[in-house]
Amino acid sequence: MKQILTLIFALAAATAAEAKTVTVTVNRNRYQTVTGFGAACCDGAMCPFGTDTQPVRLLYGPTSKIGLNIMRMEISPNFKGDITAADIGWDTPYDWQGSVPSAKLVKQRGGIVFGTPWSPPGDYKTNGSASGGNTEKDDAQRGELREDCYEKFFPWLNTFLKYMKSKGVAVDAVSIQNEPDWWVNYSGCLYSPQQQLKLVKNYAHMLDREKYPGVRLISAEPLGFRPDYSDPLLKDPTAREQIDIIAGHLYGHPPLGNMKSAATLAAKYGKEVWMTEHSVTDYLKDRLPSWHEQLLFAEELNECMLAGCTGYIYWYMRAHWAFVSTGEAKYGAENKTKNKLLPRAFVMSHFSKHVTGSTRMGCTPTMTSGQEAPTEYSAYMHGDSVLVVMAIDTTATPYDLRIKLPVKVTAGTHVLSTGNETDKLCQESPIEISEATNEVMVSMPGRSLNTYIFTIERENTPVQEVAAQDPAAPKAYFDLNGRRMKKPFGVCIEQRADGSFRKVFIGK
Repeated sequence: MKQILTLIFALAAATAAEAKTVTVTVNRNRYQTVTGFGAACCDGAMCPFGTDTQPVRLLYGPTSKIGLNIMRMEISPNFKGDITAADIGWDTPYDWQGSVPSAKLVKQRGGIVFGTPWSPPGDYKTNGSASGGNTEKDDAQRGELREDCYEKFFPWLNTFLKYMKSKGVAVDAVSIQNEPDWWVNYSGCLYSPQQQLKLVKNYAHMLDREKYPGVRLISAEPLGFRPDYSDPLLKDPTAREQIDIIAGHLYGHPPLGNMKSAATLAAKYGKEVWMTEHSVTDYLKDRLPSWHEQLLFAEELNECMLAGCTGYIYWYMRAHWAFVSTGEAKYGAENKTKNKLLPRAFVMSHFSKHVTGSTRMGCTPTMTSGQEAPTEYSAYMHGDSVLVVMAIDTTATPYDLRIKLPVKVTAGTHVLSTGNETDKLCQESPIEISEATNEVMVSMPGRSLNTYIFTIERENTPVQEVAAQDPAAPKAYFDLNGRRMKKPFGVCIEQRADGSFRKVFIGK
């Protein structure tokens, strides 16, 4: 009887162990190339605005602990500060100096900077004010760009580019509008999808791309990444020629909804897709995010990648619910010292340090028992040398993770985060691989964020072997940071018509 009971317990243990195994199969399908990750440098939590560059020093650059490479700034419509007409060569000085120190530092560290208007100048608008016009007064008037001022809009953006260039900052992109679908009482401007289409189709050619080579135009950034704003731009051949990046925010709409829909059409036409603002758990009024809330943020990052996102830009870089502490002890001990990296920054680093510049691969999880895996995954290829698998477990259940790869790997590193405490963030350990293999078993602890980084066997040439998701896609070029190049030069990555990639050198 004792032997029978022992056998029963052994079988039960084996069954339980088997039920806690997830198999993730990485396939050869290629999707978007990821440009990078970033945050906003705007007034508010960044005060004293324009003088404190410590958040950028902590967060940006390949040698930083976090590795951000995209910075968003406001193109303010307000008259303020020490700007003179001579600075911009025009007759209306604006409050543009605040972001300059941080923008210069980001550029020095090889990053991307872009500007978003919260509103055009007030004298261009129907309500005569930079305000969106949503007040409690009975005569509240919706602030829209007057049609007779459409031809002034892109020349106004050119003056911003000129001013920033005069300060040593070559701006990489400018947007049409922050949240054109949200009627606000602060600086704002409303556009319908049809108004945006008319503005871009008839006037976007006035953005001076010859004088500011390389500058790209970003669509308006609707509150919930509404495809009805981006789809008309993409379906119209004239507007599509002018727009380089489709953008939006995630308020009220998770990534695998509106954003995925917008990204599907954008990918068809070879356009990048950037999530340009969201503040996860910014509702926290008296504490820092819990570890579970940090994992929810990781899931949002992961789902944005699965939706086809090429750039993810968080809201404020400094806030108690963001990446750098504000120095206010009321939010918790971790926040009482100003300009200290917070746990959320290290969660972001799993993606910014290891996904930037990579191409997303197909990835399918299955439970050994045949059930749906209660966890999230994604996979990425860096050239022909590194393959990355991301795994997130928000449950308390640990899993054994069997990873099946489309190439053989010879070595690996596990980057693990399991809690808000410093010693639980971004712990690195080697993955034991005795010989080249395309199947690896690793651990995935409960309530954890995991990055598995594999070195590909040199005989493999996965970049040449991988089939294209869309064989009809036009040829494109990317720099070594994964950013699309309009005029390729020097060492760059070529995407050929069949979807394969190779490193090339292009001379003058």
